[in-house]
Amino acid sequence: MDGVVFSIQRFSIHDGPGIRTTVFFKGCTLHCFWCHNPEGIRPKPDIQFFPERCIACNECVKACTHGATTLVNGIRVYDRSKCIVCGKCVETCYSGARILTGKHMTVDDVMSEVMQDRAFYETSGGGITLSGGEPIMQPDFARAVLERSKAEGISTAIETAGNVPWEFEERVLPFTDLIMMDIKHMDSAKHRWATGVPNERVLSTARHFAMTDKPIIFRIPVIPTVNDTVEEVGAIGSYIRDLIELRNQNGGDGDHTISLELLPFHKLAGDKYRSLDMDYRAKDLKIPTKAHMAELAEAAKTHQIEVRSR
Repeated sequence: MDGVVFSIQRFSIHDGPGIRTTVFFKGCTLHCFWCHNPEGIRPKPDIQFFPERCIACNECVKACTHGATTLVNGIRVYDRSKCIVCGKCVETCYSGARILTGKHMTVDDVMSEVMQDRAFYETSGGGITLSGGEPIMQPDFARAVLERSKAEGISTAIETAGNVPWEFEERVLPFTDLIMMDIKHMDSAKHRWATGVPNERVLSTARHFAMTDKPIIFRIPVIPTVNDTVEEVGAIGSYIRDLIELRNQNGGDGDHTISLELLPFHKLAGDKYRSLDMDYRAKDLKIPTKAHMAELAEAAKTHQIEVRSR
């Protein structure tokens, strides 16, 4: 069995507790206009092209048999409509102007990298996190990686937007120790405007998760013009309080197993968008200040939930 992965990040400290290896799956059901990992949106491999690195050596032109890359008046021209993403141009690019993003990997391929840092997981309380994109778009592959990790005694976590059929999420739950899920907005119309899809399935998934005994961290990206007001974050906090009560009513300990983390918007993805010929609609947004993030955290805390903020 194999899946499409676009990155494996070792020594990660922001994708769950402890030191972790984060495996980024390709493909997502959302199209958030600020996405920090745009290379993970499309399900198939992509070529990222950074023209500022190009030295016009012409080797990629020789390698491409489909006319997708040409040199016109000393300027590299890349036509994605002709590209079959074979990767031959990447293999001959000496300057690193071309990068193949996404490749097919087997469970063994993934685990060979994950296992290299096993000692760090044990000493820090870390493990493996499946992220993306949306890892649950590839439920069978995700389940297989998680199952192998559990067999090796490695703690497991998933990061999901929840916008997939519930049966997909169910497949991975038996081998998942921690769920990290993001909720962008409580208003379905605004959620659709910001992400391309309504939020009914997302909220339904959150309720399903609350009915399990799995620890949940709701990770909310704070995006100017989308959800960066006290009222909007407060509405999410109120919903999470409802989920805590739902778990408590079903014999769980929601107050100690469900929490909220606020993540500030950043602009580090700008070069990625350009390299993929994608429009970076968030380029003019302002990064939230620490003071504003603290204000939003206080708004969420009024609902008696545990809140962390970066």
